[in-house]
Amino acid sequence: MAKDKIRRPRAETPKGFRDYFGAEVTARAAMLRRIAEVYHAYGFDALETSGVETVEALGKFLPDVDRPNEGVFAWQEDVEGSKPGDWLALRYDLTAPLARVYAQHRNDLPTPYRRYAMGPVWRNEKPGPGRFRQFYQCDADTVGAPSVAADAEICAMLADTLEAVGISRGDYIVRVNNRKVLNGVMEMAGVLDPSDPEKFTAERGIVLRAIDKLDRLGTDGVRMLLGAGRKDDSGDFTKGAGLGAEQAEVVMGFMEARRDTAAETLARLRELVGGSAIGAEGVDELETIAALLDAQGMGPDRVVIDPSVVRGLGYYTGPVFEAELTFEIRDEKGRPRQFGSVAGGGRYDDLVKRFTGQAVPATGVSIGVDRLLAALAAKGRSEAEAQGPVVVTVMDRDRMADYQAMASELRAAGIRAEVYLGNPKNFGNQMKYADRRGSPVAVIEGGDEKDRGVVQIKDLILGAQIAKDATLEEWKDRPSQVEVPRAALVDRVRAMIESQSS
Repeated sequence: MAKDKIRRPRAETPKGFRDYFGAEVTARAAMLRRIAEVYHAYGFDALETSGVETVEALGKFLPDVDRPNEGVFAWQEDVEGSKPGDWLALRYDLTAPLARVYAQHRNDLPTPYRRYAMGPVWRNEKPGPGRFRQFYQCDADTVGAPSVAADAEICAMLADTLEAVGISRGDYIVRVNNRKVLNGVMEMAGVLDPSDPEKFTAERGIVLRAIDKLDRLGTDGVRMLLGAGRKDDSGDFTKGAGLGAEQAEVVMGFMEARRDTAAETLARLRELVGGSAIGAEGVDELETIAALLDAQGMGPDRVVIDPSVVRGLGYYTGPVFEAELTFEIRDEKGRPRQFGSVAGGGRYDDLVKRFTGQAVPATGVSIGVDRLLAALAAKGRSEAEAQGPVVVTVMDRDRMADYQAMASELRAAGIRAEVYLGNPKNFGNQMKYADRRGSPVAVIEGGDEKDRGVVQIKDLILGAQIAKDATLEEWKDRPSQVEVPRAALVDRVRAMIESQSS
């Protein structure tokens, strides 16, 4: 009788997910540390929430407004008695959990409550190039502050954060707009009725998404989406908002309202919102933000008023902002393009109200850490590849305690180190291991060195350079391996590592 064939699990990453190895994890940790330092300097406190929330708490505020309560990884708990279990989901952002935390602990938290949070979020969406179902976000929010001074502070902090992680001034811009201004323009265009806010909801959603695609589709493509609709290169048709020509021109005028100075842009926006009360309120708020940023030295080289910023999420109620990287990169086909947005946020005064029934003002920003790391790599400003540990080689199995003592001394001095724990029989394999680990230095102590009270220290970085480029004479002048007294081990290893980085 034939034995049943054993089916082994496939060793592959689930679609839309990826694994991160040493250098990538180290680079992300370094970036998160720098971001946290800026947030902390601005007076924000850390908060860590569960990766799982109830679907009810997460609500319907997902990035795609056409698919409420979709786009999440969700499951229902087992039924308890006759009562169905709760529906739970992996968090899709860090803002919805904040709203739940504030509502739950508001009597114990200061007002305003300023918090930052960092961690992975999950989206059950179709993956694509550079688009994963799990990614890191880094948020900072102020809850309980109605003044737009809180929004201006977030914008200033965002600019400082980008520079802290290595984005030079001139390579980014923080763009600021206000949803109230856009609502005023839509009121003038006839797709917002202040007496019936629910009317024209679908049309407004299409208008928002159309404006958000300006960079990708250009003015002609957006104009089509404001009208009957647009057919893309593949033949797929996207239904438009159905605006008439005059209505569409009002919206297009809003998108093209940016002028050379903030004052000129705001003056143009006042013209566009006409007699709309909500629109005029939005322009007033933008004027206040511009004045506050100017007082902090945040000039137009860092932060600008830009009406084309709308942000996709439906819960924004006032100022919105987006950080865009302005330098050019090459896409997969070698074509030049700008990197684009790496952070965004805005004011969301109604999100906590879902839990408490009372409006609670809030504003915040979210940085896409993985995109920011990719941007630094594209610019050639990513962290140097994580340096491996010093490898203490094993020449005598019976003297493992001596080798562990060396590694311990190096670690106590702040130097990353490990003892080779593979089969020490072949010394060449130990050197291959050190090379694969990216080790800067190898320590060698055989029986002869032990008797004489010395160790051999091999500069693996210099050794590789010499082997590749140097002549015989240069090799003699620049030995990559030196013998030093055992007592000088730590000092000489440190000096050798420092010389590699100079």
